[in-house]
Formats: sequence, structure tokens, C-alpha cells
Amino acid sequence: MAVIEPDNIQTGTEEIQALYVTEPALNTIRSLLEQREIPNHALRVFVAGGGCSGLQYGMAFEETPQEYDTVVEMDGVRLVVDPTSLTYLYGSTIDYVDNLMGGGFRIDNPNSAGGCGCGKSFKSKEEEEAGTLNDTGGCGSCSSY
Repeated sequence: MAVIEPDNIQTGTEEIQALYVTEPALNTIRSLLEQREIPNHALRVFVAGGGCSGLQYGMAFEETPQEYDTVVEMDGVRLVVDPTSLTYLYGSTIDYVDNLMGGGFRIDNPNSAGGCGCGKSFKSKEEEEAGTLNDTGGCGSCSSY
């Protein structure tokens, strides 16, 4: 298991973290851990097939990371990501937004070639360029203006 502190990973001349987490997201994760009385758990962030754009984000609390997981620790909060998901999520920013339209986690993903307006699914740039990802046309519950 690789543990990555908020220090950066050197890639060429640019430094990139595996994941960035905003203060509102960190505060929300801490609050959820306290409410559920699971202070030693980590938040697993993953990508799975499905969703209206081909891939979808997922999150779940987990007590113990798996052997090959990457663990990102920031301000006492741990996030874990499996190697396959990390290829899709690398360099992403996890934020928590709370507005009149509702609240929730939002992932700003530099590896996304676009997605549905719902923000829960996306197309991978790599798969779009290779032509291997089918576009299902959206979830129908969101609209683009």
C-alpha cells in the first residue's frame, strides 16, 4: 500500500498530487466519520463502469485499506483509492458543495472528457480518444443549457 501525504509527486517538471481535497470536503468527511462513530475509517473513492456517460464515481467508508491501495492523508482524514480507479482519478479535486439545488461531493477530474450534467458520471479522455467508450447520451435527469 502506498501512503501519499499531501506532498506532491514529481512528474516531469510539474508536481501533481494523487488527489486534492478541499477544506469543505475534509470538514464534511470528518463530520460524517463522527456522526457514524467510525473515526478510524477512511473514505474509499472509486470509479466503476456504468452511469450515463460510461463511468461513475463512488464513495464508501472502509476501515482497512487493501494491499495495493493508495492512501492519501490530509489533516487527519484518510482517503483510499484502488490502482485502477487512481488511473482515472489522478490529479482530481474532491470538493463538497452545499447550495439551494442540494449538496454533495463533487469531483473535478482533469482526466474526464466530459460527462453528464448530473456530475456523477464521466467519460475518460483516454477511452474517448481511443474510441472505446460508448456515449449513452445522458441520464435524462439533467440538462445542459
